Amino acid sequence: MEGSIFQYDFIVKGLLGAVFASITAGIIGTYIVTRKMVFLSGGITHASFGGIGIGYYAGINPVAGAAVFGILSALGIEYLSIHHRIREDSAIGIMWAFGMAVGIIFIYLTPGYSPNLMSYLFGSILTVTTADIVALGIMSLILCIYFGAFYRTILYTSFDESFARTYSAYVDIFKYITTSLVALTIVLNIRMAGVILVLSLLTIPPNIAMLFTRRYSNIIFFSVLSGFTGTAAGYFISYFAGIPVGATIIFTLVIIWILVKVIIVTVKYFK
Repeated sequence: MEGSIFQYDFIVKGLLGAVFASITAGIIGTYIVTRKMVFLSGGITHASFGGIGIGYYAGINPVAGAAVFGILSALGIEYLSIHHRIREDSAIGIMWAFGMAVGIIFIYLTPGYSPNLMSYLFGSILTVTTADIVALGIMSLILCIYFGAFYRTILYTSFDESFARTYSAYVDIFKYITTSLVALTIVLNIRMAGVILVLSLLTIPPNIAMLFTRRYSNIIFFSVLSGFTGTAAGYFISYFAGIPVGATIIFTLVIIWILVKVIIVTVKYFK
């Protein structure tokens, strides 16, 4: 269509990115919210910044560096909290600070001009590449297969780990694997919302979903739906208003959460 914004390649790529970001964030977000792992996810998010700095210094893809660093940080937090009797919040704080420090040091040591980190700190869905979309698409498929195949184990682990251990002898292995998937999802969505805001992309949609339902599978569905609605709406608002994309997406999701909450409360009041 003449004059349509969909004639621009970056618009189409951004929307495809929004679809896969909503799927990955909806599935993993439901897991971290129900397991009360929001602080852990924040630690992984900021620790992965160390991988971005190392990636720039080594001349490799910063996202690849962040993925490796994020997974190692996630597994390190789990290991330290389980085997060395360090409180989980302390382990998270240590890895959080260490990752940020490593990232800043290696970026400073990178020869030449300092790289523009705005897209990694605050997200830039407008610059999403085909490689980013493919990676998110593959991650979406992996998460759908994994959560579908091991749904009950993940469900029990999310709400009652003691009961989960009576159902499966491999709960610890599942926790390590799922934590690694959390780290990968966070890293791949950094391009969408940035290090600073990606945790909101993971936590706001599940909280919107839980206003409607408490059934785990339904929470995932509504998380994906609300995540895409907020991401797409924020994307278009930022495009026409000329304001930062990542912040606009998160702002839109919060507004959706407030509106839904107000509507539900109002309906209950007048019943």
